Amino acid sequence: MNGTWDPTTKGVLTLPSGRLVRGRGLRNPLPTGQTPEFALYLRGRQPPSVAWEARWVRWPDFWLPSDRPEFAASLRELLERATDERVEVACGGGFGRTGTALACLVVLDGIPNEEAVAYVRRHYSHRAVETPWQRRFVGRFA
Repeated sequence: MNGTWDPTTKGVLTLPSGRLVRGRGLRNPLPTGQTPEFALYLRGRQPPSVAWEARWVRWPDFWLPSDRPEFAASLRELLERATDERVEVACGGGFGRTGTALACLVVLDGIPNEEAVAYVRRHYSHRAVETPWQRRFVGRFA
């Protein structure tokens, strides 16, 4: 089952390294087709269980991760696994927390902090990263 996403799939972000990550909103139905092999879920409360391996980071809507070192470690794991697995990042709507995580992910993948939000808005969704403190978080993420 190991593989990567079809880059034309809705919500799939191509990182600067060429790795692919799907972002989505958990309030929406699961997209048809391929399922993730690993997922990082960003929610204020634990999401329902899924048939694939997943991590949950407590992150209330419109805010920042409750445990920032745990978030950073989970994001680094997701980036590594994106090399040869289908990975996804998801929150409730798929824009604020997911967009913020994707922006942090592109920082880890080599885009300068000050360009990360624009990169994700251009290549994932113009609605990504919803609050000023989420933008500041990306700007300071290392």
